[in-house]
Amino acid sequence: MARPNVELHRRKLYRIYVDESGDHTYHSLDDAAKRYLGLSGCIIESEYYATTFQPALEVLKRRYFHHDPDEPIILHRREIIEAKGTFWRLRNADNRQAFDQDLLKFFCEQKYVLITVVIDKKAHLERYGESAFHPYHYCLAALLERYCGFLKLFDATCDVMLENRQKTEDEKLIAAYRMLYDSGTQQRSRDFFQKVLTSCEPKLKPKTANIACLQMADLLAYPSKQEVLMEAGRISGRTHLNW
Repeated sequence: MARPNVELHRRKLYRIYVDESGDHTYHSLDDAAKRYLGLSGCIIESEYYATTFQPALEVLKRRYFHHDPDEPIILHRREIIEAKGTFWRLRNADNRQAFDQDLLKFFCEQKYVLITVVIDKKAHLERYGESAFHPYHYCLAALLERYCGFLKLFDATCDVMLENRQKTEDEKLIAAYRMLYDSGTQQRSRDFFQKVLTSCEPKLKPKTANIACLQMADLLAYPSKQEVLMEAGRISGRTHLNW
């Protein structure tokens, strides 16, 4: 699923910020909550991100939550839903409604493209058995095929930022990315990726780094995955949550 909300510019640098929704393992696949893995990427032009997107998100945060310059506010979907920690003010219904409306307005007004890829891990495992791909790596390859193809149309260059995971998973992820960069995929040659990607490795940043668009990806990954599953007829509207 690609949702364009931006006028792309030729020969500018873009970055995709990626986060996941769901379990990346092949465990408990009869549980619908664990059967599907979604990977969402927010594509944004680097100059626009620095001058407009990031400052606007900081203004939104400070409007509702206590600001300490030494402890930046990190938006995290689960903590916001549960009104935990920094987000305790959202326990008040009026504050919650106002924040939700302003956040949705922010999503609508900013210039970005959102791409979401979802894998049915149960179906994939049943089809490929021991040859089944690592679900996260499979989704990342599909996501980057769409990302690079999209920006090739506009003669733009790009790189990739992912949120840190566990050390072993990060090492496997970097290796999978390098393989894609060096060898391509079954659908695309290495030249397809190398003509667009500016680096042979992804950038990895922790949640605590306060990367605005990684927080955006965190907030949108779950509802985007649910929308894809609804459109594919895999879940009903009752299963879908706006948040």
